[in-house]
Amino acid sequence: MGKIVIVDDDAAFVGTLKDKIHALYPLLEVITCTDPLQALAVLKKEQVDLLLVDLEMPTLDGSKIFKYAVSIGMDKNRIVILSGRDSDYLHEQFPMGTCLAVLNKYEAKQKAVLDMIFSSMHRKAAAN
Repeated sequence: MGKIVIVDDDAAFVGTLKDKIHALYPLLEVITCTDPLQALAVLKKEQVDLLLVDLEMPTLDGSKIFKYAVSIGMDKNRIVILSGRDSDYLHEQFPMGTCLAVLNKYEAKQKAVLDMIFSSMHRKAAAN
């Protein structure tokens, strides 16, 4: 328990988030994909405990990656949709129960939700 895949075309955001996870939650493994097409191959071959996917990306948007992940057997409750859009828009696109969470990746309160998720995963990894 503890493998996270981050799919986001914003390399700076991905790098910052990966560094934060490594610093605060060292038991968690992080795989990053700045190319959404690369993420499809990673999802197909890796056992993923948490998928963080940006909604708006070129070539392949986050909703398509979400659908692919679910179609190959990933539990929808292990997927978090990230976006720069406001929460009302996100909840229209992904109503409650569609996935684990939909979060604005730039709002501090929303980042706190990610920290809670990472912390929970870290505790589970430590228990194993």
